[in-house]
Amino acid sequence: MTGISIEKCVIIVDEALPAGVQANTAAILGMTLGRLAPELVGPDAVDKSGVRHPGIVQLPVPILRTNGDGLRELRARLLEEEFADLLYVDFSDVAQCCNQYDEYLAKAAETAENDHRYFGLALGGSKKKVNRLTGNLPLLR
Repeated sequence: MTGISIEKCVIIVDEALPAGVQANTAAILGMTLGRLAPELVGPDAVDKSGVRHPGIVQLPVPILRTNGDGLRELRARLLEEEFADLLYVDFSDVAQCCNQYDEYLAKAAETAENDHRYFGLALGGSKKKVNRLTGNLPLLR
């Protein structure tokens, strides 16, 4: 349990990335958000045939797009006091280029924040604050 009331979740990806990298970024961000806020995942469903279907996220999770500068600006705003109660996950080139998690941890420790190229962000929290940050961003299509 996060301790954060999550009314809305969004994922934002860099619109300049190739479609495969966008999809990978969204998958990584979604999985990590689900780990941080497991209460977002509903109970398993059982269909008419008696087949179980594992629980899925209970909220819509729109995938939005912006450019690299927009992601950097959004990431910086998440550090402001006003948005301290939002849950967020970032994914950058620092993580994407590593094949082993230990390699990522070492590379992150050697990389200043302003040297990360953000591929995407996931946000969760109050609908009002998430909308304030992302309401002007278009859907990824």
